[in-house]
Amino acid sequence: MNKKKTPFSRRDFVKASLLSGAGFMIVPRHVLGGPGFVAPSDKVNLGIIGAGGKGKQNVQAFLKLEDVNITAIADPAYYWNLADFYYRSEAGRGPTAELIEDFYEGKGESKRLAQYDDFRKMMEESKDLDAIVCSTPDHTHAYITLMALKMGKHVYCEKPLTHNIWEAREVAKVTKETGLITQMGNSGHAADGIRETVEYLRAGVIGEVKECHAWVPAGRWLPGLKGLPKGESTMPIGFDWEQWIGPREMVPFHQDYVPVTWRDFWDYGCGALGDFGCHDLDAVTWAFDLERPDTVQVFPAGYSDAKIAPYGEIGYFNFSAKGKQKAMKINWYSGGLKPDLHPALPKGFVYPSRASMFVGTKGVIFNDGGNRKPQVFPESLRNNIKTPEPYLKRSPGHFKEWIDAIKNNDQASSNFEYGSRLTEITLLGVLSLRLGGKLIEWDYENMKAKGISEADQYIQEPVRNGWEM
Repeated sequence: MNKKKTPFSRRDFVKASLLSGAGFMIVPRHVLGGPGFVAPSDKVNLGIIGAGGKGKQNVQAFLKLEDVNITAIADPAYYWNLADFYYRSEAGRGPTAELIEDFYEGKGESKRLAQYDDFRKMMEESKDLDAIVCSTPDHTHAYITLMALKMGKHVYCEKPLTHNIWEAREVAKVTKETGLITQMGNSGHAADGIRETVEYLRAGVIGEVKECHAWVPAGRWLPGLKGLPKGESTMPIGFDWEQWIGPREMVPFHQDYVPVTWRDFWDYGCGALGDFGCHDLDAVTWAFDLERPDTVQVFPAGYSDAKIAPYGEIGYFNFSAKGKQKAMKINWYSGGLKPDLHPALPKGFVYPSRASMFVGTKGVIFNDGGNRKPQVFPESLRNNIKTPEPYLKRSPGHFKEWIDAIKNNDQASSNFEYGSRLTEITLLGVLSLRLGGKLIEWDYENMKAKGISEADQYIQEPVRNGWEM
């Protein structure tokens, strides 16, 4: 993928000449193989940006890989107690750095982990980094990703890839220009289940498919929220609020914003749809090459306004056949909402809290809890189907796949070209929600919601001085 070579600079030449005069020559890795080059025999030096609950989980996953070396970590928060959230742990720069250092010490490796409260300083000073892992709140994904790509670093970024549609397009463009190796954090994309589902759907096991339903139980973290937090809370010790706010307008610190509950606020998160869309709309997007919906309309369930996400959602994405894209209607539900029970399902069947369902002319494919093994209904169809031959390459694991791709100069399967497309579809639903459930007729080429000028402020959001992308 990466055919570009970094020119051998005058400074590199002088250093190499001096060394060669002594009888040997050391050439930097980037000179040998271009920007981001990592030899297959080398370990990948990782910098961690964002050490909250998800960031710490990602660190634990990367520490399991023998060919990874975590050398630096950055987070504006030193400590968070996440006992009241699903992470059930302590997180932040301090606890996560301690986890990393203890791991290496247990292996008999004494190394100093560089720690920063400002990721920009980490990127400037940590010259050994091959790649970065971005696990920050949604609103800083694009800034961090673009900065890293332009500095020649491979990037793993959590989902959704960006906070607005313009950012998704920009990240895709810069990724293509640099040829660097990328992976979005929709980990279910690496599962065998989603590959089997895609193979079943493309093989026509349930006939022609034109409809998909996906639902998640997620609602708002602060259910009773009816406006922005009032007043100001005491700032946690060692917390850089200015950096956490990043490109957004500065507001007084309040404990309702962090940690985790930032997802309830449109300035920082994207609600339940933004949180789960890149997981639960993945299989249908992949199977049918979806990219350009004609219309999107997502209605809020429960209180919401221009600043606050709703408790639940119900929405509709309509795609017509265009090029490789198949005609498809997606129905989305969150906050406990679910579709009617399909007649192909057995009597007494109870929908789980999270699932996706594909409706074909012969029956349905059901995925319980996300991208798991496909279940075919009715049973009479299941007992007579011919299982499709596997042809999609199986993944060695979401995190290892990215590391292997860096070392083999390949691309991971949920790379930013695909991830930006999946993110844009998801964010079109978020756009409709932010407009109070308005119908979006999407002009893909011009990146416009037809006839809705007020949508422009959400398609490309304004940023604070110093945070331009």
